Amino acid sequence: MKLAIGSNFFFFFFSMQTSLSNSCLKLVFFLCIHHTLHSPNGTVESPGYPYGYPNYANCTWVIVAQEHNRIQLVFQGFALEEDFDILSVYDGQPSPTNLRTRLTGFQLPAPIVSTGPRLTLWLLSDYAVSGQGFKAVYEALPSYTCGNPGQLLNGMQQGSTFNIGDKIRYSCNQGYVLEGHTVLSCLATSSGTAAWDFPLPYCRADDGCGGTLRGQSGVITSPNYPQEYNNNADCTWTVLAEPGDTIALVFSSFQLEEDYDVLEITGTEGSSQWFTGPNLPSPIISSKNWLRLHFTSDGNHKLKGFSAQYQDLLTYSCLP
Repeated sequence: MKLAIGSNFFFFFFSMQTSLSNSCLKLVFFLCIHHTLHSPNGTVESPGYPYGYPNYANCTWVIVAQEHNRIQLVFQGFALEEDFDILSVYDGQPSPTNLRTRLTGFQLPAPIVSTGPRLTLWLLSDYAVSGQGFKAVYEALPSYTCGNPGQLLNGMQQGSTFNIGDKIRYSCNQGYVLEGHTVLSCLATSSGTAAWDFPLPYCRADDGCGGTLRGQSGVITSPNYPQEYNNNADCTWTVLAEPGDTIALVFSSFQLEEDYDVLEITGTEGSSQWFTGPNLPSPIISSKNWLRLHFTSDGNHKLKGFSAQYQDLLTYSCLP
């Protein structure tokens, strides 16, 4: 029996020799210490970074800022076994209603800014295969700043200050198309803080799925619908309405591989909403004049996918 103690975690290893089969039965348990971080800035790393986190990891970090401040989290490295090892980020305490995003795979996530003075990270890994892990820096933000909205993969950013009244302009490299708003503005909110007026745009390949959708109404479908969607799909649609309007989204069909193929929807009140499996989602209403849908599928199993109609709520008289 071995117990190793490091600055960030405990590792417990138990080995037993059986008399019947003369084989060695090994049970491995890994437990991370619960971290609560009160410094105005600092670094969060997965155990063992960058040489790989252990299997069976179960680690939480709670970042706490002063009242009226928010927390910005900027990732500097990210590599988790896709779909099986997950970093969940909560806007406050770790509860389903506070889930901000679930991160996995090898793409560097965009910066995350909390709405209040607390941000929680929860890392879970399975029994096999691990990546390098992740590294992120955090900083307490005063109420008058929106924080860094993030860099674009295959794109460029103009502007380096993020306070109320500042603007950031984005463009894409050759061969890519910008989806979303070219210019983001940092605005004061009614709650006394600051927020960007639109989500971070993205650059997609000319032949990629997804897109920016404008107009009073339209339909969004998964690739190839009503035939099976592709494996390893990664599609993002941004629906834009007129300033002051909101958007209704009503699904007529929904069938995804449960837990592995996921549709994430942002732009509603609170955290992102996640949908998977065979159940038809309830109608969704945005809290702003935009709505973003992000569909991802893994490398196994393909189903029918989904179809949904969107409509400007000012012209939408009746939800089914």
